Amino acid sequence: MHIGVGSAGLRAGILSSLPRVCLARSSVPVWSCKTSLWTTKGQLPLVSTTHKHLLSTSSTVFQDSLSETKTTPNVAPHFKRNLGVKKENETSEKTMDYLLPHPIWSEDEVQKVTVTHREPEKRADKLAYYTVQLFRLGFDNFSGFNFGKRTESKWLRRVIFLETVAGVPGMVGGMLRHLRSLRRMERDHGWIHTLLEEAENERMHLMTALDLKKPSKLFTFMVLGAQGIFVNIFFIAYLLSPMFCHRFVGYLEEEAVITYTKLIEEIDNGTMAEWQNKSAPEIATKYWKLGPDAMMRDVILAIRADEAHHRDVNHTLGTMKMTDQNPFGPGQ
Repeated sequence: MHIGVGSAGLRAGILSSLPRVCLARSSVPVWSCKTSLWTTKGQLPLVSTTHKHLLSTSSTVFQDSLSETKTTPNVAPHFKRNLGVKKENETSEKTMDYLLPHPIWSEDEVQKVTVTHREPEKRADKLAYYTVQLFRLGFDNFSGFNFGKRTESKWLRRVIFLETVAGVPGMVGGMLRHLRSLRRMERDHGWIHTLLEEAENERMHLMTALDLKKPSKLFTFMVLGAQGIFVNIFFIAYLLSPMFCHRFVGYLEEEAVITYTKLIEEIDNGTMAEWQNKSAPEIATKYWKLGPDAMMRDVILAIRADEAHHRDVNHTLGTMKMTDQNPFGPGQ
């Protein structure tokens, strides 16, 4: 049977029944189904209204499926967040702090901090202790800290300079242990994390002080020189004896606790009256999670607690072997 081309009404009627005829595998040849869609060479197919509706609906569904695929791609479940999709409660502006774990002190903990001292026993311990004492004596006299009234400017100058130095040991120690782990192709036993956390914590002390005072160019140049000398000396010392370096930092932090204890006393007795009613900088309230009514005295209490923590950590590491497991977890 051959389906010819007749009038327009006949063609529409025949074409509307073609899908059923072809799909039912009737006696109509396959080539008849194909040729019946066309009139003469060069003309478009004459499709019935039913076919136009079906094609239009299929196209709409297909476009919708493509749109859904673009907006909600199939992301593997182990990815926490898809960068291309915004969650319902996610805002376009999100503050990132990028901070490493660190202790958040309670009111009871900061009040219980006391000045302690570990008596040097071995020869390396004595060398570390007297080196720190020599550094402190020289810095106190050079900076004029022991002469005249201790003003806010003098205290901030001292804190800023010391914190630029205090942030060096943790970073240098962490870097050298990292390189040692790569070189020997063995695990570090958790020391790197603690040392890097200490370095960042000291840097945050500096950032807090810089919120109150901007150093001069001369002061910045002096910090650059001191840092260049101290970094190289500590680098070599840590290669030769890591235990000596941790003991050195332990004694250095003992002096830091003494310094901040004196600062708290001067705030309380009125010598540092400027800080009795000064609100804590925003960077400090966020870092130590202080209350909205926190004052500078609360900030100094938190900093002193940090220094006491570094003191105890480094004295502990100074008694351990390089291959011992670090007893301090992240943020501890």
